[in-house]
Amino acid sequence: MSNRKTSSAAALTLPPTPVDISLFEEGGVIAMRTAEGLAVYRYDRDVDGKSNCIDACSREWPPVLASGGARRVGDWITIKRSDDTLQWTYRGKPVYTFAHDVPGRTQGDGVGGVWHLLTP
Repeated sequence: MSNRKTSSAAALTLPPTPVDISLFEEGGVIAMRTAEGLAVYRYDRDVDGKSNCIDACSREWPPVLASGGARRVGDWITIKRSDDTLQWTYRGKPVYTFAHDVPGRTQGDGVGGVWHLLTP
């Protein structure tokens, strides 16, 4: 499980996360971020644990790849992408970052009406 920044949200039961993902309280909301500090998103067009964001889409919305030896952690499992890399999923939805985000700045929530910030 990853390190977490906690404050008043410490009373909440936070879900376990893989080492590649951290939980932070931001403005009273629990946010999921990569080890690099980038926000994590889900895509409405992904179904049945399969990524439908490939090619140009995956350049704009890079998949959150699992580090070596990754194993299931709570609701987090990996799927194999077409390029044989392993991508994290949360509750069956593959997860991504947004190429225009920087650590601490989230710009992808709501893009195209199909990209959403991932929350527990």
